[in-house]
Amino acid sequence: MPSHTSNLDAQVISEFLASRRSTRDFIKDKSVPQEILDQLLTDALTAPSWSNTRPFKIAVATGDVRDRISEEFLNRWSALAKGRNGNVFAKIKLLVTRYGLPTSNRLSAKPYVAELKPRAFQIGKELYQALGVERGNRKARDEQWAKNYEFFGAPVELFIFIHKSLGIWSASDAGLMMENLMLSAHAHGLGTCAQGAVVIWDDVVRKEFDVSSDYRMLTGLAIGYPTDAPVNCFGAHRLEPAEITLKTK
Repeated sequence: MPSHTSNLDAQVISEFLASRRSTRDFIKDKSVPQEILDQLLTDALTAPSWSNTRPFKIAVATGDVRDRISEEFLNRWSALAKGRNGNVFAKIKLLVTRYGLPTSNRLSAKPYVAELKPRAFQIGKELYQALGVERGNRKARDEQWAKNYEFFGAPVELFIFIHKSLGIWSASDAGLMMENLMLSAHAHGLGTCAQGAVVIWDDVVRKEFDVSSDYRMLTGLAIGYPTDAPVNCFGAHRLEPAEITLKTK
């Protein structure tokens, strides 16, 4: 049988994995060469898959397509934020026109359950503190959230779609694929940021790409070269293994 052992040092691998960070500020005018994008996708497809079904599709948005999607996202976010934070007339306008309201994945805005909420609260608090955004400053928070729809300046935005028929197993396969892709990007000197914020308007993406109704959007993924902005040094709290391993009865 062929040997699958590696000459890579285990400690080097552990340090490499721990060094990955979510990038939230990219060099927009520095494009990612097509050959590197192709290699990232090739590496992504070495991940394991349920019966090798690969139940996912990827829309790769660059150039004018990327810009059109971003512009529409920003317009919708502006309408949603104004309706949510404005006076009664702004709220009525949002409800009547429905422009800005989610068109897909509405449950993504559902509050976290008690067990998971503290982790989400901690990362949000620490990130906004690192950005210098005060908790009560809704305007600054909305402006920071809007950067999701600029893809933080990334020249490439991937939209990951999963096949409905396999349910959670499609999401599992897509997650494995994405981790391979993100680590490959990291090895190539690129930054990435998984973006759940973009999934609420999948019709914008479907307008630009031929996506079968059998697929639903799972997440977005920004890819590009990181700037030297301090936010790119932000490190999320990492759990200890004991916090997620179950005890025997």
